[in-house]
Amino acid sequence: MLDAFFNCLLDQQLLISSAIMFLLLLERKLLSQLSARLVYTLWALLPISLLLANLPEHLKPIQNDFISKLTITPNTAIMPQFTLTWFAIYGFISAALLITAVYFHYRFLAKLQLESITLDQHNNQSMRLYQSKQVSSPMVVGVINTKLVLPTNYQSHYDSHALTLILEHESVHIKRKDNLINAIALSATILLWFNPIAWLGYASLRRIQELSCDEQVLKNKSTEQRILYSKALVHCASFSRTGLMAYSQYGDKNTMLQRLNQIKQIDNSSFIAKTALVIFTAGMLSSFAIAKQPMSVKKTKDYQAVMRVEPIYPIQAAEQGISGSVVLKYDILPSGATSNVSVVSAEPEGVFNREAKKALKQWQYAPSESGFKNALVQLDFALDENYQANDLIEKIKVSSK
Repeated sequence: MLDAFFNCLLDQQLLISSAIMFLLLLERKLLSQLSARLVYTLWALLPISLLLANLPEHLKPIQNDFISKLTITPNTAIMPQFTLTWFAIYGFISAALLITAVYFHYRFLAKLQLESITLDQHNNQSMRLYQSKQVSSPMVVGVINTKLVLPTNYQSHYDSHALTLILEHESVHIKRKDNLINAIALSATILLWFNPIAWLGYASLRRIQELSCDEQVLKNKSTEQRILYSKALVHCASFSRTGLMAYSQYGDKNTMLQRLNQIKQIDNSSFIAKTALVIFTAGMLSSFAIAKQPMSVKKTKDYQAVMRVEPIYPIQAAEQGISGSVVLKYDILPSGATSNVSVVSAEPEGVFNREAKKALKQWQYAPSESGFKNALVQLDFALDENYQANDLIEKIKVSSK
């Protein structure tokens, strides 16, 4: 269901944006102390974090730190909502962007008019070489069946030594399947088209991808070879066309300056900084797993809610005859207000999450000296009296009538 997917997507934006901003900080401010290959590898932090934050329901323990018995059967009628319109707009824009990206990609491939070539100094038979009049710098095209494309006049542009280094650079892209990674990253970014941080993250991923590639190629090279490699990069940038920047990073002048500066610092990375980063990242990921572990049950006094806002039954769920439940975890501040509202589990996934969280954020409890941490509530959205939900924790029945 598109509405469930959209609600789930919105719930993940803080986590996604935080992870991307962390990786942007590494690239922009700390790269001189780190390895570009390490930072590129750390982009796996984003999908791993999302995986840990969205473990299957049977892996999510229920914490019963604060339990009170209360049943509410509101008589609030289903209110007209405009969420269906927003779902339609999101789906239309996402589909349009995806179709546009695929169209321009295949149109570009069709215009290349590739000609197969063989180089005497290139002995890697697994990499297919082609030339094309439509490109001005080397590039790897294709997602699954990748091809390395050189400009038709490559023999006059590069000497044999520079060409060998360039081919080594592009072969690293092919071995790491960077084009496939880029396709997945672009598709994910398009699905997050409304989040500008996602687009900044995609651009950063492409830059760090090139820097890590340079680092791998030049790791054991002499100073003379690094100078030759740098000259080849500048030469590529001088002939690169703006329209090809989506396929090749040689034409982006800012990226090129970043690459040349990073080449000077390949051997200057700090072991201490890299070790600290790995430890910090491991701790960050562990926090997601620890958050899933059950906590000891504590006996507490009965906190009284002085105001509960009833969730609105989603119009789409009502029209489709869907009932379900949402388990929420939240803190009660000393003032009695709720905070840190999050979804622990839901059935069905993503249908009632948004309305449940929206309502719970407006609840008010009686003031106390210290408040309360990790309270739990289960909201049951029932279309009729026959709906039976598992009586796990506090239950509030939300009626559509």
